Amino acid sequence: MKLDILAFGAHPDDVELSCAGTLAKEISKGKKAGIIDLTRGELGTRGSATLRQQEADKAAKILGVDVRENLKFRDGFFQNDEKHQLEIIKILRKYRPEIVFCNAIEDRHIDHGKGSQLVSDACFLSGLEKIVTDQDGGQQRKWRPKQVYHYIQWKSITPDFVVDISGYMDIKIKSVEAYASQFFTKEATDKPSTPISSQNFKDSISYRAADFGRLIGTDYAEGFTAERYVAVDSIFDLI
Repeated sequence: MKLDILAFGAHPDDVELSCAGTLAKEISKGKKAGIIDLTRGELGTRGSATLRQQEADKAAKILGVDVRENLKFRDGFFQNDEKHQLEIIKILRKYRPEIVFCNAIEDRHIDHGKGSQLVSDACFLSGLEKIVTDQDGGQQRKWRPKQVYHYIQWKSITPDFVVDISGYMDIKIKSVEAYASQFFTKEATDKPSTPISSQNFKDSISYRAADFGRLIGTDYAEGFTAERYVAVDSIFDLI
């Protein structure tokens, strides 16, 4: 299956927190999209890898993505090396996305920056003919996405562009709430406290999107950084 957008996250819930509104919007327009989780989030303080998988499956259904896979890299310990790059190259050549979303270029969690550079490097290498990969007994064709965009996570990184997600904030929040083990709920007061389990963090999902929206004159938006200049065909393409 060829996809239009493939969103990578170091952990299940990275994509939902950061670019779910953009995915939902493009899916509503008929685009095909998928999510690839690099790890199972097994080092997370709350929940378990098994529970996170169930929550990821639920979130995928809410968003309506066409595929979701987990590469089962070691949470906290995967590296940007040949072994891991080749696994991502296989995925890129399998789904042949036009656009790739990946983790923030730097962030509080060490896996986010590592995952960001790992996916970015793999996107370049995937376009090299002499790197040979196989799928189902056949050799894969080279493929390089047209664009690689990095979503924004914990740190307040200045975006290179923002996407208006007005009308899609509800589905973004529902996809985040699928991860009930990770985020604030009134029923989970007996669980260990983490930086992302507070009411403040949950509220920040909406108020960050509202602030990006405010800056462009809409209700909500999500921010991204780009690896090269963002170009438009007409100045009127800008809202």
